[in-house]
Amino acid sequence: MVIYGVAFLAVCMLAGLFVGEALGVLIGVEANVGGVGIAMIIMILASDYLRKRGRLVPLTERGILFWSAIYIPVVVAMAAKQNVLGALKGGPAAILAGAGAVVGCF
Repeated sequence: MVIYGVAFLAVCMLAGLFVGEALGVLIGVEANVGGVGIAMIIMILASDYLRKRGRLVPLTERGILFWSAIYIPVVVAMAAKQNVLGALKGGPAAILAGAGAVVGCF
């Protein structure tokens, strides 16, 4: 069921945010360090583990796969928005570095 996918995503997100906050404290940064990315990795590894052990009912697996497919593009869009806002607030050096990377890729 799709609702199990939501619960699975929520548990992975909470675990990832907790680990990200702990990493931030360990390295002395007052921020979450990679919590969303860690949550994504936890979600991929946990769903693969459960699938290989046969612990997922097909309907539940479809719910998890649905939310996995939705989650990754949303995270990429959020990260892209943060990078643009960070570059605009960072001043001309950040904007020039970003423009240089785009020109270099073309």
